[in-house]
This record gives sequence, C-alpha cells and structure tokens, in this order.
Amino acid sequence: MKKIFIIPLVAIFGYATAQQKTISGFTETSAAAELKTEQTFDASLSAQKIGETIKELSAYPHNLGSPGSKAVAEKILQKYKSFGLDAHIESYTVLFPSPKTRVLELTAPTQYSALLKEPPLAEDATSGQDNQLPPYNAWSADGDVTGQLVFVNYGLPDDYEKLERLGIDVKGKIVIAKYGHSWRGIKPKVAYEHGAIGCIIYSDPKDDGYSAGEVYPKGAFKNEYGVQRGSVVDMVIYPGDPLTPGYGATKDAKRLDRNEAPTILKIPVLPISYHDALPLLSALDGTVAPEEWQGSLPITYHLGPGKAMVHLKLAFNWDMVQAYDVIAKIKGTEQPDEWVMRGNHHDAWVNGANDPLSGQAAMLEEARALGNLLKTGWKPKRTIVYCSWDGEEESLIGSTEYAETHDKELQQKAVVYINSDDTGRGFINTGGSQALEGFMDDITKTVIDPQTKVTVLERKRAKELVDARSLQSKKEILATNGLKLSALGSGSDFSPFLQHLGIPTLDIEYAGENEGGEYHSIYDSYDNYIRFKDPGFIYGVTLAQTTGRATLRMADADLLPFDFRTLHNTIEKYTKEVQELINNIRENTEMDNQLIKANDYALASDPTKNEKSPDIKAEVPQLDFSTLVNSLDSLKKSADKLSTNWATALQKNIAHDKLNKQLYQAEQQLLNDGLPRRNWYKHPIYAPGFYTGYGAKTLPGIREAIEQRNWKEAQEQILVVAKSINKLANYINTAGTL
Repeated sequence: MKKIFIIPLVAIFGYATAQQKTISGFTETSAAAELKTEQTFDASLSAQKIGETIKELSAYPHNLGSPGSKAVAEKILQKYKSFGLDAHIESYTVLFPSPKTRVLELTAPTQYSALLKEPPLAEDATSGQDNQLPPYNAWSADGDVTGQLVFVNYGLPDDYEKLERLGIDVKGKIVIAKYGHSWRGIKPKVAYEHGAIGCIIYSDPKDDGYSAGEVYPKGAFKNEYGVQRGSVVDMVIYPGDPLTPGYGATKDAKRLDRNEAPTILKIPVLPISYHDALPLLSALDGTVAPEEWQGSLPITYHLGPGKAMVHLKLAFNWDMVQAYDVIAKIKGTEQPDEWVMRGNHHDAWVNGANDPLSGQAAMLEEARALGNLLKTGWKPKRTIVYCSWDGEEESLIGSTEYAETHDKELQQKAVVYINSDDTGRGFINTGGSQALEGFMDDITKTVIDPQTKVTVLERKRAKELVDARSLQSKKEILATNGLKLSALGSGSDFSPFLQHLGIPTLDIEYAGENEGGEYHSIYDSYDNYIRFKDPGFIYGVTLAQTTGRATLRMADADLLPFDFRTLHNTIEKYTKEVQELINNIRENTEMDNQLIKANDYALASDPTKNEKSPDIKAEVPQLDFSTLVNSLDSLKKSADKLSTNWATALQKNIAHDKLNKQLYQAEQQLLNDGLPRRNWYKHPIYAPGFYTGYGAKTLPGIREAIEQRNWKEAQEQILVVAKSINKLANYINTAGTL
C-alpha cells in the first residue's frame, strides 16, 4: 500500500525525494558543506535518547514554582553543559496561584459534592504521585458563590447571543461550559462580561471522551475522571507575569497590586471531569438545548436556569515563586552578535510527558547532535541560543519575561526565533513569519516522514488534498507550489518574540495521529506517551531533523533566506478577506433588517402576540481601503527590488553583513503603538483574537473592529496598518543596494 501511495504523490505534486543540491542563501560551495553537515547531524540523532529524556524528566511533577521545576531545570542545564554548550539558568520572580480550597456542590434539587480529583491507574506508573497539582484553573479569582446553573454550550459570544434570543439571562448565575472551540480563558471572560458570578468548565465525551474513541487506559481518550487543568489569565491583553506588564519580572522590578492586574479574572473558575459534570447537567431543567449543543452524556441537555443550584468556593495561595529559564549558547565564529534562537518550554501542569517534554526532549537531542558536530571541528557562523523556558503553561511567563528583560538586545541580535512545544505521530504543522515561507518549504522537501518514506511536505499536502471539502479547494491545493506557513496567534512561547518585538518567528510541530484526552491531566505520562503518542519516538527525531535544519541553515547561511514577496502576497490576501468580511456583514445586515420589518408587520397585525422584534441594525458604511491597497503596491515594488538585489548579492558572493542585518530586522519596521485596548501586541498583521485566545486574527486591528461593528475604529486601523506597511516598504527599498 505504501508504494501505491508514494507514486501518485510524486506524480500529483511534481517533486520527488531526491537529495537536495542547492540551499537558499548558500553559494554552491557552502551548500555542499552544509548538506554534509546536515548528514552528520542526522546521523547523531537517537530516538532512544529522546525516549530516555522524556522518561527522566517526566518522572515527577514539575509545575512552575515547585521543587520538581527547579530539579528539571538543573537537569537540563547539566545536559547542555555535557553537550559542550555554554549554559546558565536565568531566573525571574513571578506571581503563581496554587489551589488552597476547591468546593463544588449541587445544592438543589438534589445534592452532590464533586470529586474534583483523578484516580491513579495501575497501568500508569506516575498517576498516583504526591505533589501533583489538583485540577484547577490558574488565575481564577478567589470566590464563594451560590447561584442557579445555566448551560452555555462552549461559552463563546455566539452562544450568549443564542441564549439571549431564547430569553435566557446569565446575570447573577453560575454557568457551565464545554471545553473546546476556543481557548479556555475566553469562557470565563465572556461569562463575566454577561454578568455571571462563576464559571465551570468540563470536557464533554463528545469531544475527547468515549465518543472519540476508547478511553484511557484502554485507549487514548479522556476517561470519565480526566480533567484539563490550565490557565485562564486574560492573555489576549498581555502574556507573562500579570504584575509586570511590558517589563521583566526581575527581583527588584516594580509590580502592580494583584487587584489592579487587568489579566487576572474577576470570577471563580473551575475545571471538572464529565463524571462530575453529569449530576449538574442532569439537574438542569427549562429549555432543551439546541441539537447542535447536545453532548454525548446519557441525558437530554437543558439550558436552565431553574431548580438546579450550585455552590462554588475557591481560594488560592498567591505566592511569589522563581521561574527558571535555561539558556545555552554556541558562539558564532563570524557573526557572534547575530543570534539564531531555538526554544521549547520545560514546565508542565503535572508530569507532562507529551506537553512539553516530547518537544523539549527533541530540542535537547538537537543540541546534543550539535555538540557532536562541535567535536568534529564544526562551528556555526552565527551564535545559536537554546532556551528551555519555565512558566509557559501559566501565561508564557519564562519566555515573556526573558523577552521583556532583553528586548533591546534581542531586537539588535535575534535573527530568528524557532519554537516548538509538544510533538507526536502525524503531519507537520508550521506557522510563522511569511518571509520565511520559502525557507521552510526547502526544509520540508528534504525531511523524510518515518512512516510513509515520502517527504513531510508531500505527506502534509496529501492530507490536505484528502481533507478538502470542495473541488475548488482541491484545485487550489494542486495549484499551490510548496509549503504555506499559517498565521500565529498565541498559546506558546513564540508570542513575545513575534508579536511584541517583531522578531522573525517559526513554530513547528508534528501532530494529527496522536489525538487523545490526556491534555493537562495526570495521565499525560510516559506510559501514555509510549502507547499512544509516538511509539518508538520516531517523530521526536523527525522534529529534531526539521528544527535542526532550520537552526543550522540560519546559523550558517551566507545570505539570510528572507523573501518579502511572500509576505506581500499574504497581507494582500488578508486585505481581501477583511474587505469581503465587511461586504458580507453589509449583505447580512440588509437581509436581517428586512426580516425584522416583516416580523414587526406581522406582530402589529396580531395584537394578541406580546412579543418584541430585535432593533433594526444600523447600515454598514463603505470603508476606504485605498491607503492600505496603495501601501501594498509600494511593498510589492520594494520586495521585488530586494529579491533582485538579494540574488545578485548571493551570486557575486560579496560582503553580506549589512544586508543580513537589514533582512532580519525588517519585520520590526511593521511594529506600531499596539492594538486598541491591548497595546502590548504591537504587530499589525498577527495577534491572538480578543475572543479566540490561541486562534490567530490577521490584520487584527481592522478585522476585530469590523466584527464589533466599530466602523470609526476600523477606518482608523486601516490607516494605522497602511502606515506600518509603508514603513516596511521604505525600509526594504534601500536594502541590498549594490
């Protein structure tokens, strides 16, 4: 079957798995040396060692602020040193809430006290250890509240609009929402905005429990007691330590009062299992939930409010703790002040074999292989910096505090930041700065998928073709040459580098055949990982090969492989999307208003009906996109000119120091004063969505203003984005002048 699979892929996509002969950014001579280096690098990578590292570092809990966290950081430090890297620990003093009191009770019409714990399993050796954080949501408010219960589906803005249409108000009530369809922190945020006094979040078996597959330990999916811990800090305002926004949480840093920190939630929030959710949902009466809201528990889901009353009591230890970032360097021989940065976090909610140690182990193996290269006499042209971050789970704390502390130095020296998190069996997923799209395309055409023996790009595109739902989508995939980088939102350590400092960024993982329900639970363990995530650790090696090539090629390139033509094309696509968005809103508004008027007429004709139609919506104005379109024309001309200058400079092999610095600092030219109401996010092209959290919003200032029907702000943001693009266009127009 594999032979039948491979041949059509080559025929369809038009490229085979032959050895690469040239590399973008390298002369013919240096490319040959680089390919030889990569072969030696690949030969050093060991799946066995990756597995040993995952087992060693996941042997005990190691959440932020715990003795285990410090022990893991010190073990990683010693590993880097044993590889021959210059390594140290850089610590930050940060706020961390751990649970002190957790009570959840159904008080009417029947009584039930939630278990709020996950039982140990004989099949999972670490599931019964001491010092494991119990299920909770970090950055919930302390609180002791009692109220009627309301089921709000996934707890998103659209769900509350549906409830409003059904005449259901959550003000003064406690809501219960399903995990999924957005980042968890959005659910209590929206609940608070609608007047709720508490929020409960549970995992419905329809999403990652028995409806998805056999449950753990028989299968990979969430059993009835599994609970997803996690942060609910309002990270879309700013990530990192909530008390030190915009600057590093050093020992003597000035700090906000905790009650003044805008990212800490104002209502109590608690995650529970579907075992604990069933009695609560069973007690609900009132309107039957819409069909698309129904989950897989053996009940009819009702919305409430009604007889079901819930008591929620939470209290936390608000401690100042140490976050331990491990930083390791290989000094460059020619451009030591140009840094190729590579990062993955090491902290976990519990044992974290998958999240994050699968990625951390792959990165450590990558560093070990580079250490072996050093023994052969190889040295990179640019400095390589490995960063093992702490506190990612709570709010990207370690990476954000490092970036804020070293912001000026990083903007001068950081060529690229290459991020990973967890990884497993499946398909490559890549996102980041679009000027690096061609660079990653080259790499994914050389890394071989360990299962199918085709390149990881071929396998990725084959999956996209199979998953495409329309003939047009299939045609677009077939017409696309190479890899496309996705836009980055949030949820991992790339955020401060890209969205705050404007440093070119990549995020890389393998996933898609490693689904399960262990996420942020005690069952994210070594025993689980070796059965269901990456048996044999072969995709750990594949990740190390992919990120290792990216690191090596950036460190040794004669001329850095940035292509801003791709960035122009991408922003142009985003611009067309927001123009189409406002046109769709205009058409829908006109249609809705016609229906409202028709309903008003029907109600007026029948005095027995005591109903009120929604208010007529204001007309959608025409927005002027001309400044943005003109700025894109300027960027296209500048990007085309730079591409020509770049190719000439590489061909002539002239001195590249000035041009290289212009290339890696170009994206910083896009930065502005920040997004409305959240000025930490200074990149006008990418940001986490205000109501999507991890999910990216492209052209966020414009797009979100349109979505909120704030037409004045939308027009203002068009001008802001155009100004940033013009700044970039003018900057690169002079780059590479010969």
